[in-house]
Amino acid sequence: MALPSGAKALDAIEEAMYGLKPLQQRRLGYSGSIMKDMKEVTAIDPIGLTRQLCEIESTTYNEGAVGDFLADFLAGHGWAVEKTPVEQPEESATGGARWNVYAGVAGETPDLVFSTHMDTVPPYIPFSEDAEFVYGRGVSDAKGIIAAQVAAAEVLRTEGFKVGMLFVSGEERDSAGAKAANLTPKGSKFLINGEPTDNRVALASKGALRVSLKTSGKMAHSAYPELGESAVHKMVVVLDRLLKLKLPVDEYAGDTTLNIGQIQGGHAPNVIADHAEAQVLIRLVCDSAPVRAAVLEAAEGLAEVAFTLDLKFVRLRAVEGLPTMVAKFATDIPQLTNWGVPLLLGPGSIHVAHTPFEKLAKKELLEAVELYVKVAKQLLS
Repeated sequence: MALPSGAKALDAIEEAMYGLKPLQQRRLGYSGSIMKDMKEVTAIDPIGLTRQLCEIESTTYNEGAVGDFLADFLAGHGWAVEKTPVEQPEESATGGARWNVYAGVAGETPDLVFSTHMDTVPPYIPFSEDAEFVYGRGVSDAKGIIAAQVAAAEVLRTEGFKVGMLFVSGEERDSAGAKAANLTPKGSKFLINGEPTDNRVALASKGALRVSLKTSGKMAHSAYPELGESAVHKMVVVLDRLLKLKLPVDEYAGDTTLNIGQIQGGHAPNVIADHAEAQVLIRLVCDSAPVRAAVLEAAEGLAEVAFTLDLKFVRLRAVEGLPTMVAKFATDIPQLTNWGVPLLLGPGSIHVAHTPFEKLAKKELLEAVELYVKVAKQLLS
């Protein structure tokens, strides 16, 4: 049987799961008392908000429209909203405006800020849903998380807690938005960063070292290879050396892993290639220095090396009473050092993120709202 949509769906599911009355029938507590004169508060429907966000394509570098929507949505719910431009890199094909979006209470320093990213990986997959799941690009990484954080922040603000929200651009490529946001912190004591952790608190998050490799050669007819110099052959040697590296291992966080994600080069099979490029991503469980040294040694004399992203491996705190995990992926947390003590927590499975099968259980999304509220209160008590 199909679920009702909108706020009625949220009421129906919450009543079935938690025995809660519809929000309009609940009394709202504030600082230990009941706000009798308070205007009626409209519930944030996280399922409906996820749908709205996912219907806006926001592949990295194309976050402008979703940022505009989110800023307008939050302002419409009474939040003081700031949009901060995030520069486009040279590799961006769009060149359009994009933003970080911060929302808080005017004139108030937040004690805790929720944060995640608005951009997604390609390709765009349209939103769909059934009674149990939502599907499409970004439902778990990380637009469902945005919706859960907005709903949780609304509850916490209503109850008198000082909270804010920070939604950034560029996390999936170079953390450009997080780097920009770190220059203008709001004084928060805690940062709850959202990524798909199956609603478990992450005790660690791997770092990331992105490597760009370029080789050059000399074009010639492939029937006469002695007259040329193959850039592709050089690249193959370098990549083979990288795959054979003995990379660091952490007893708790596991292996450092390496993925050759992209290779381009040459002109045709019958032409000796005069250029080649490759993009490599290494997931770190240690300081990047020894890994960088090993990459440079592997490429010496054959390839130019540029390290285009270097995110630190981080150990994080637990929250009493909540299940834990180790995130084998990187996050914006290393770039948001000025936003308070970080935690990593969010609904959804990383195993379906970045795949054609991305999905998120509606029940898990609603549970995330309750979990974010619970963790925030625990931290601020």
